Amino acid sequence: MAEVSSNSLIPEGFQGTRADIAGQIGLIWELIKAPLIVPLLTLAVYICLAMSLMLFFERLYMGVVIILVKLFWKKPDKRYNWEPIREDLEIGNSAFPVVLVQIPMYNEKEVYKISIGAACGLSWPADRLVIQVLDDSTDPAIKDLVERECIRWASKGLNIRYQIRENRVGYKAGALKEGLKHDYVKHCEYVAIFDADFRPEPDFLRRAIPFLAYNPEIALVQSRWRFVNADECLMTRMQEMSLDYHFTVEQEVGSSTHAFFGFNGTGGVWRLAAISDAGGWKDRTTVEDMDLAVRAGLKGWKFVYLGDLQVKSELPSTLKAFRFQQHRWSCGPANLFRKMVMEIVRNKKVSFWKKVYVIYSFFFVRKVIAHMVTFSFYCVVLPLTILVPEVDVPKWGAIYIPAIITTLNSVGTPRSIHLLFYWILFENVMSLHRTKATFIGLLEGGRANEWVVTEKLGDALKNKGNSKAPKKFRFKMGDRILLLELGFAAFLFFCGCYDFLYGKNNYFIYLFLQTITFMLVGFGYIGTIVP
Repeated sequence: MAEVSSNSLIPEGFQGTRADIAGQIGLIWELIKAPLIVPLLTLAVYICLAMSLMLFFERLYMGVVIILVKLFWKKPDKRYNWEPIREDLEIGNSAFPVVLVQIPMYNEKEVYKISIGAACGLSWPADRLVIQVLDDSTDPAIKDLVERECIRWASKGLNIRYQIRENRVGYKAGALKEGLKHDYVKHCEYVAIFDADFRPEPDFLRRAIPFLAYNPEIALVQSRWRFVNADECLMTRMQEMSLDYHFTVEQEVGSSTHAFFGFNGTGGVWRLAAISDAGGWKDRTTVEDMDLAVRAGLKGWKFVYLGDLQVKSELPSTLKAFRFQQHRWSCGPANLFRKMVMEIVRNKKVSFWKKVYVIYSFFFVRKVIAHMVTFSFYCVVLPLTILVPEVDVPKWGAIYIPAIITTLNSVGTPRSIHLLFYWILFENVMSLHRTKATFIGLLEGGRANEWVVTEKLGDALKNKGNSKAPKKFRFKMGDRILLLELGFAAFLFFCGCYDFLYGKNNYFIYLFLQTITFMLVGFGYIGTIVP
């Protein structure tokens, strides 16, 4: 066979510029841009604008509802039957229902005393309270410390049980499910769940239990989280802003309009009969709390959110812990949506509008669209339009709608309104991680059921900071260097430079700032650095 000439592989018009590689690339780009790149990018812009509008109207709807709730809705204790449970001279403490408190743990060396102490300090008759420490720790030394703490409180007259398992099957869901199988909890009516870093106030049960005791249709009472380490670093401030919006708006709207919202996994009290009716705890996703809530909601049970019932907790302050948490929180709901959407559609016990709310608002917009549009629009499509000026993004889609959405998001944390711009940049970076996790959940990829317990530091940093001879700081390169984030930093920097030289919209200001944020995260210079 005759040798194929390199000239035959290059169109005739390219022959004169074969030595100029940059010129050849430019010609190829011009050749494919009009018939291929422009239509695809235009379609991507339309899809992103559609998703932005969906998110905008969702935020606007919740904003309107929360204003109506604050102005005209009755508070939960007025909407439902509620009165304090008091001791009866004739029957004694029998007026108080028996409550189980579950504290799931996994190697919680820094915070185990805090959660156990807070649970043992609850203002509830000791003979009507069962505290269950579900310890899945793999470190024998930590297990010994937790058991000793339980023994210490038991010696003071508390009914506290230390429970371990042979394995961690089902992770947290498995531990909670196993805990309910013991004979000594069969006479309990309600179960309060607190993660190892949660610190309920002594009156927590006295404020929450009456909703369940006097309203048989209520399955769950959820409290609001407050964060003891919100001021630890800029990353914890960003988390506080996102979570405060979730509790102040999303949970309040769901509770007020549909008596439904996603259980947050901790800081709540369940009716045990409702857990049983919904099918119990399941470990098919990494959001066992949301799974149970959706199944209970489909059975017709109602939920109540109490914004003024607050529980102190701890935010993950290291980037590694935060990324693991966000993977679970993004992947799990998407995976649950995949598994339950048809079950929700076919359900006959709830109204049509509640189905629409759960499928469209609760799952699709908040758990899927919100992550994808943030990343795809502001980190991919918008920068690409700079390189392809034939594709135009309307100002209302690129600037005005995002500005309104961001402003609405600030209502949960007024004290941090001056950090809104930094919050946008940081959320855009994290949207890359969340989008990847969302796709893994929707497609049920390899990490769909990955469970990594969020690391809690407690007072560890404070104590180490007071030590006289701190150890030399070392880190694993893989824990600090995030190549995907650094790759996007390079991409956005290139787009910013191109816009500065040839652009017309002055997007380079945003792109350079976003580049810096991607680089800070990519090199691990954000959050608390643990010695």
